Amino acid sequence: MNHSILRNLACCALLGIAGTGTLQAQVPTVAALPDFTGIVQKNAPAVVHVEARYNGERQGDSRSAGGQMMPGQGMPDDPQAEILRRFFGMPMMPSPQEQKHTSLGSGFIISSDGYILTNNHVVDHADKVTVRLQDRRTLTARVIGTDPTYDIALLKVDAGGALPAVTLGDSRSLKPGQWVLAIGSPFGFDYTVTQGIVSAVGRNLGQRDQPYTSFIQTDVPINRGNSGGPLFDLQGRVVGINSQIYSNTGDYLGVSFSIPIDVAMNAVQQLKSKGYVSRGMLGVTMQPVDDDIVKAFHLENGAGAAVVDVSPGSGAAKAGIQPGDIILAYNGQPLQQAADLPPLVGMTKPGSKVPVEILRNGKKQTLDVTISEASRDKTAVNNQGAMPSSSRSGSAALGLTVQSIDNDTRTQLGLKPGQGVVIGDITGPVAAQAGLRAGDVILMVNQQKIGSVAEFEAATKGVKAGSTVLLLVRRGEQSNFVGLTVPEDK
Repeated sequence: MNHSILRNLACCALLGIAGTGTLQAQVPTVAALPDFTGIVQKNAPAVVHVEARYNGERQGDSRSAGGQMMPGQGMPDDPQAEILRRFFGMPMMPSPQEQKHTSLGSGFIISSDGYILTNNHVVDHADKVTVRLQDRRTLTARVIGTDPTYDIALLKVDAGGALPAVTLGDSRSLKPGQWVLAIGSPFGFDYTVTQGIVSAVGRNLGQRDQPYTSFIQTDVPINRGNSGGPLFDLQGRVVGINSQIYSNTGDYLGVSFSIPIDVAMNAVQQLKSKGYVSRGMLGVTMQPVDDDIVKAFHLENGAGAAVVDVSPGSGAAKAGIQPGDIILAYNGQPLQQAADLPPLVGMTKPGSKVPVEILRNGKKQTLDVTISEASRDKTAVNNQGAMPSSSRSGSAALGLTVQSIDNDTRTQLGLKPGQGVVIGDITGPVAAQAGLRAGDVILMVNQQKIGSVAEFEAATKGVKAGSTVLLLVRRGEQSNFVGLTVPEDK
């Protein structure tokens, strides 16, 4: 028989004998819990429901750590095998067919002119993205740019007027124990509010999942559909983007992770100014300082990162960093573990010179390292619309604009010199209905090779109503012919 003991938790009172013989209780004061209603009323109108549609079956997120994803659902083949997983969000009890073609999530408006932040994995490879506002308006969103490495996507909508926007906070000031609040669409329930505390800051998930991000860990209840939604502090300021959960079931188990808003806005500014996100690269391969290294090197503890290889010609190599060195601090920031290093390096502007403290043969020394630029993510959608308008062009009849591609970007995309132009904007229904989107590369127009804006203009000049233009379009690693038929005048 199981003899379990049930206990009631109650406040204890000190009892004293009064002069009259009666008992007096000294009741301890209880601190009032925070009231979140003001934060919700002010900020809920700036939170949006995001829906991404796919013409074909949706591909699973290959960067989700710990287990396999079923295409379209974001659900593991074996629930017990998936520990840390990305959640895509979906409506209540979606049909298998709907799961193949739809992804749901959350987002929030960061400026009154219609810029919206969400997660890249919510809209990744979508053919059409829409957002639903609190007033129930549904607007088509344009994907301005994405950065899969940070899991950031920047959207833009035209609402015909100013939109309510959130106030951005400083995630660097967060401390464990602080109250935080999330608003999103878990399981399709719009504007659901949940709260909790910051469990930890600077949480690194290792090389397998977003190594360049130091997450905010909370116990805020987050589920599928919250992905991409805002995390608020008690002042009503956004301090993070809800991104991942720690789960072996696919649902909330008490541990959630958010991307710091400082990291996200750094990516946003780069997407707006130059069309892509650049990250610093030190040029080393490292591993944690385990017990064997501590014993062999006679170290006091396992803090830092052990260098196992140095890339030839990198900033680390030129500064004199060698295999066997232990990196103790980067740019004045001590490393508690090896996973602390990539986020610090990634946020460093390429070309910067930073001090790196190392331990070599039992002696500490500081080397000045010039940080180079890491390779860009080939799956990212570039913000071509951020370039000066003088460099953009296109055919109004086809409903798109194009821009020339620089040599560095061609190399990143695996293109040959002088090959292709990139779509900057989808401006009309012809290109939109054909499924084209910003970031697609046009290689040919009517079997004529295209390598510049001028060549595209010449090939599309004189397009008439009723005519069909055949484009060879490359998206990712695949190329397909797409026909655009200009509608007849009515």
